[in-house]
Amino acid sequence: MSDTKTLVANLKAKMRADGVTYKQLASRLGLSEPTIKRDLSRGNFSLPRLDRICFALRIPLEDLVRPKTGSELITEFSAEQETALVAHPKFLLVTYLVVNDWKFNEIIETFQIGDNELIDIALKLEKLNIVEFEKPNKLRKLTARNFSWRKDGPVHAFFLQRVAPEFFNARFDAPSDDFRFIAGTLSAQSRQRFKVAIEKLAGEFEQLAHNDARLPLADRDGCSAVLALRSWEFSGFTKLRRSPASGVVRKNR
Repeated sequence: MSDTKTLVANLKAKMRADGVTYKQLASRLGLSEPTIKRDLSRGNFSLPRLDRICFALRIPLEDLVRPKTGSELITEFSAEQETALVAHPKFLLVTYLVVNDWKFNEIIETFQIGDNELIDIALKLEKLNIVEFEKPNKLRKLTARNFSWRKDGPVHAFFLQRVAPEFFNARFDAPSDDFRFIAGTLSAQSRQRFKVAIEKLAGEFEQLAHNDARLPLADRDGCSAVLALRSWEFSGFTKLRRSPASGVVRKNR
């Protein structure tokens, strides 16, 4: 695809993403709707006109020429980035919300964070290359669809210390809640098969969250799920096992 076709395609994609019609864009530019349609169909507008379009859509020209591709999006933050997040609870909160497609106004309307404070947080997160901020109030996530927190990283440790105990210290008795602890003895092949099933279920959760991000915030509730599998035995049971010297040897699972 030529640079011109790429630019026009990205302009149209930006309009679709923001819900901007040809008529609305024409009104912002003081032009007629047919003129805008003609420009975007032929791609023969002048550089001054292109600058005005970019300003009206609040998108830098460089994003149209070379937008971030899937391979450039972040699949995992660095240890330094995660350390900065857990050191500042509001940084972690805003990052979590932006990754989950919350808008600027939704954040300030729901949490005790004012406009200026959120802008300040966004600019600091931008310096950390965690989110992007566009004036006056647009937050853009830099994470890919398959983003995940670092295994055994700072956020993972924060989750184990602070989040998990609070999460599990609940009744799980709401109509949409579910809690099941299952245990048994499985072969290596069966454990691998179950692990694949967990990955598939996690992918389905992410897809549902992506689809529902288009709904109004009032129609969505924060939800969390913990999916885990270990070759493990409760220490209280292990203490009751016979020692190898007893003549009865059993493999620990």
